[in-house]
Order: sequence, then structure tokens, then C-alpha cells
Amino acid sequence: MMEIGVLGDPRAAQALVDYMATQGIRAQLQPVEDGTAIVVESPQYHRGREEYERFLAEPYHRRYMAASWESGAVPQRGEGARFDYGAPGLQFVQSLITQSGPLTLLLLLLCSGIWLFWNIGFAESIFGVMHFFPSWEQMSLSEGWRLFTPSLIHFSAMHVIFNLLWWWYLGGRIERERGAGTLLVLLLVAGTLPNLAQFALIGPNFGGLSGVVYALVGYCWITGRFDPQSPLALPPAYVGFLLLWLAMGFMGFMNMANYAHLGGLLVGMGQALLDSRTRR
Repeated sequence: MMEIGVLGDPRAAQALVDYMATQGIRAQLQPVEDGTAIVVESPQYHRGREEYERFLAEPYHRRYMAASWESGAVPQRGEGARFDYGAPGLQFVQSLITQSGPLTLLLLLLCSGIWLFWNIGFAESIFGVMHFFPSWEQMSLSEGWRLFTPSLIHFSAMHVIFNLLWWWYLGGRIERERGAGTLLVLLLVAGTLPNLAQFALIGPNFGGLSGVVYALVGYCWITGRFDPQSPLALPPAYVGFLLLWLAMGFMGFMNMANYAHLGGLLVGMGQALLDSRTRR
């Protein structure tokens, strides 16, 4: 059996299991330290994971209520007719926490905090402290943090939301499966070397966590190629979308740090290759 996810509320987990049963997916609940885990048989992992992610996107959809009524999981009249998952905000927070780890959450909060201060009048100060070195001649070990800190700066709402959602989704998955150490290596290497590549080929005016996100994509993609049953394996549609996004940047459809993205992807792929050898 393979875990497809963890929910903080066991009633919500039961609703999802009831629905998956109507789709021919056999799932079971297992109590874990941070909530209730949903597990499925290995051949059904990817279908189960897709249903789990769809549930996270719309946990109050009528399909889950209907499935629970059909299975008899919903209390009858007099016992409380509404199947209550708990407050929507609480359910969101529980999912946010259970599907990540300390490092994932720490960076999520850090980038969100920087974005908040950026938009309440501190943009110039933040950029002055965190932007990349203006030139090769001005590089100095005394300000070595500038190699990494551009990865924490975001310039628009779409920019920060896109990056942090993928960081939470992929980074949380890697941290849960491989530990904070693996995720930290990916963060530091992919948050530094691709920045150097972007600077060398284009210039110093860039920022964002996208290079790190593409490292996570590369890591999960190659891990899945070696072990299709791995919880880190990504559905082909996800990989295809992100590679198309990368290609669109190089074709000029969007103004992005293309070489940081490509560099991050290569870093993640390389780390996955190294890890696959050590795990054989």
C-alpha cells in the first residue's frame, strides 16, 4: 500500500475514500501523527493521487457528500444531517501543514513576508539588500548572500503565487519522502548556480523562486523515471505543462529568467541521478 496524502480531519478523509470507492479505487485510512493518511494499492497510486489533489482543490463539492450518503458514512437525521469537515479555513491550514515539512513552510512564510513588505513600501530597501551583484567586479564574499537572495524576491502577485504553490506542492512532497536535507541541498544549489548562469548570460535584473521550482520538477521527474511507483513521480501532464512553460519563456512569450529556470531543471535532474545511484 502507498500513501497518497494526509488530511487533518478524519471525516474529510472518509468522504474522499467513499468517493474513490465509487471510482473503482480501493483506499484505506491509517492514523498518523499529523492526521489521517489515505493509502491505496501501488497500481492505483497515480489515480488515487489525482483524486486526492482534486479533493484538496474543492473539498466541499457535492460529489463527496453524495458518495458518503451512498456508503452510509453520513449521520442520519437526528444525528446531524450535514457531513461537516470543519471550518474551511481550518481545513486549508491543516492541508497546508500536513502536506509539507518545516523547511517547506519556513521558506513559504519567508517569501510571503518579503512579498508583503515589498508591497507596503519597502520595495526599494528590499531590492537594495537582496538583488544580485551589479557586475563581476563588484562581487564580494562579504556580500555573498546576493548569490542566493534574488530567489526570494518576486515582482508580481502571479509570480509569487505560481512559485509558492509549486514550492509547497513539490517541496513538501520531497521533504516528506526524502527529508529536509535533500530539499535543503536542492534549495541552496538551485537557488545559487542558476542565478550565476542568468547573470552571466543576461544580466543582474532578475528574481524569483522559479529556478528552485524547476529543480524540484527535475528531481521528481527523473526520480519517477527510475521508479514509476515512487510518491515523487509526477503525472506526465504536469511535467509537460512545466516544460512548455519553460519553452514559452525562451520563445519570448513571457519575460522570465529563462536561464535560471533551465539551470534549476538541470540541477534537479542531476541531483536525482546522484540519489538514484545511492539508493540502488
